[in-house]
Order: sequence, then structure tokens, then C-alpha cells
Amino acid sequence: MRGWSTIPELVAAAAEEFGDRDALIDGDVRFSYRELADEIARAARAFMAHGIEPGDTIAVWAPNIWQWPIAALGAHLAGAVLVPINTRLKGREAGFVLDRAKVRMLFTVTDFLDTNYVEELRSANAAASLEHIVVLRGEIADGCVSFADFLARGAEIDDAERAARSAAVTADDLCHIMFTSGTTGVPKGAMLMHGPTCRAYRSWCDVVGLRSDDRYLIVNPFFHSFGMNAGILACFMTGACNLPHPVFDVAELMQRVHDDGISMLPGAPAIYQTILNHPDLATFDLSSLRLAVTGAAAIPVEMIEGMRSRLGFETVVTGYGLTESHGMATMCRHDDDAITIATTSGRAIDDVEVRIVDDAGSKSTAVSLARS
Repeated sequence: MRGWSTIPELVAAAAEEFGDRDALIDGDVRFSYRELADEIARAARAFMAHGIEPGDTIAVWAPNIWQWPIAALGAHLAGAVLVPINTRLKGREAGFVLDRAKVRMLFTVTDFLDTNYVEELRSANAAASLEHIVVLRGEIADGCVSFADFLARGAEIDDAERAARSAAVTADDLCHIMFTSGTTGVPKGAMLMHGPTCRAYRSWCDVVGLRSDDRYLIVNPFFHSFGMNAGILACFMTGACNLPHPVFDVAELMQRVHDDGISMLPGAPAIYQTILNHPDLATFDLSSLRLAVTGAAAIPVEMIEGMRSRLGFETVVTGYGLTESHGMATMCRHDDDAITIATTSGRAIDDVEVRIVDDAGSKSTAVSLARS
């Protein structure tokens, strides 16, 4: 499946190619790829019914739950731009992001880890740009609507009109505005496009070896490129099944690996080290595990060796990415030795050029590693 350069094209192609295969499972909620594409199209029609126009921004401020990708990708099919918001932000911080990106519609929850995000915003008197708040889970606050009521508005729009809107999206259009952490100042929004995002994560899928029979426990938060692009979109690219995991708990995670037959488990090194150090590790059946992707921190060689020998991973890769480069830059390869995987970030993925410059910005080394 390669004939796509935008997220709307990707969603349509996945429905056609993977059809009745499991696409998304969250508790008792289960969608095939065809069913999920239909729900995403319904969300797109609902956006149109609410007056969302191409280029408008919508935001999702919620944990990893099944409604998240439907709202996010529905916005893409309507030609809108997604602003994912970190669930750790407080009301004032989230309000800054919402106002900075001129977000018109917010999708959120009122019951995550004892936090009501609507109250967070209102108590901070933030997000003046918002016109609508849709509650995905939890109590529906005054002035908000439920996700079901939002979706019901989709009946007002003919799907031919929605399809025309989706077809008008181009590879050069914005798909995401992802805000950086703001380590040296206020968060800054990186403006990402459909085409480069699709190309980068198509290469990511190839390097990792994600397959249509994989069951992917997405622990990485959807608001991050690791969860959104290397998670939600990667599943659509390969036909893998997306199983969202909202809160990390090592015992619960290991039990899910067994219960759900998880084969793909990404995460920061601390996740794997915590599993390896767990006193009850031997009592859990982790034999379904096949793929691991990690990075973003120092990695002991012994951990890579333990992931292969004790956790049973066939493939362990590390990589380096940055939001401004559409998420990915370099990756190790599955057949690299443990020392290379632990101590390097690999080499450039396809279609990426790496350049090393000095403090003045002058080129000291330039290496084109496309198709490496």
C-alpha cells in the first residue's frame, strides 16, 4: 500500500486493503479498518457541520482512548489541522497552546487521573479562541457536548461533499501543529505537513518491520509524535491493530501482553528496564512479543541483550527524532549488534539528509544518506 501522500488518502487506502482486519481495540470497543474509516469519515462530516473549514485548527487533550484517533483523523479528512495537547499540562499552559494555534474546537475528557480538563481551562480563564468543547469521556460540563452528539451532526453532510473535501487535501498542506516542550522558553508550534509525515513514517514502518498481523500496544501518548505518527498512522500504513494504553503500570502492561497477544511494544528505556527488573517477571507469559522501539535516553547494552534473551524480542531498534523534522531522523536497523543499538541512534532513514554544522551554522560535514 504505497499510493498515498496525505492522511485522508492513507485512511481510504487502509480501509480498502485491510478491510475486516482488526484496526482498533479498546476494552469492549472494536473496529475493523473499514468500520474505523467509516467512523472517521462521520467525524469529518461532523466537523463540516460545525463550520470547520480547511486550515482551521482543532485540538485533542486526552489520554490514549479509542475516541482520540477518530477525532484527530476526522479533522484531517475535513482538511483541518490537528493540535495534540500534552495531558500533563495545566489549564493555563494548555490555554496558551490553544490560543497560540487559534484552536476553534477542543476534544477532551473530564475524568482522567482525577483531572477535569474543562474545569482546568475555565479556572484558568484560558482558551479565548475556543468555540466548541467536545467531551470524549466523563461528565458533560455546561456549555459542552458529548462525542456522540458531536458525531450525530455528521448526518447533516452528504459523504460526497466530505469526500471532495478530503480529496482537496494536498501533501503540502499542514496536518499537525505539535508544540515543543518549551525548555528554553514558551512552547513553540512545529508546523508539519501531510507529505513529509507520510514519507517519514512509511520509512519508519519499513525499518521496524511492522506487519498487518502485529498487535500494537501503544503506550506512548497519542499527543506525542511517537504515539500519533509512529502509533496511530503506522497502524494505518501496515494494517497492524492499535490497542491504546492510557496509563503505564508495569504489572498491568505485562498482563495485557499476555491477554491481548501483544507483539509490538514501544517505549522509553525505563519501561523495558522496569519490566526486566520486575520481581514477578517469570510469572508472566510474554512470548507474543516481537518488536521493540526505544530511544530518547541512555541505554545500557545489557538492557538490549536482556530484551532479546529474557523478553523474547526478535527486533529491537533505537532512533532519534525531533518534532521539527516531522518526528524522525535516524534509526538503527534490526540486525545491528547490541552495542550499536545501545550506544548510537543509527543512521538516517530513507529520504532524510543529515548535515553537521559548527556553532556559526557553517557546514563542517554534509552526508546524504537517502536510501541508505
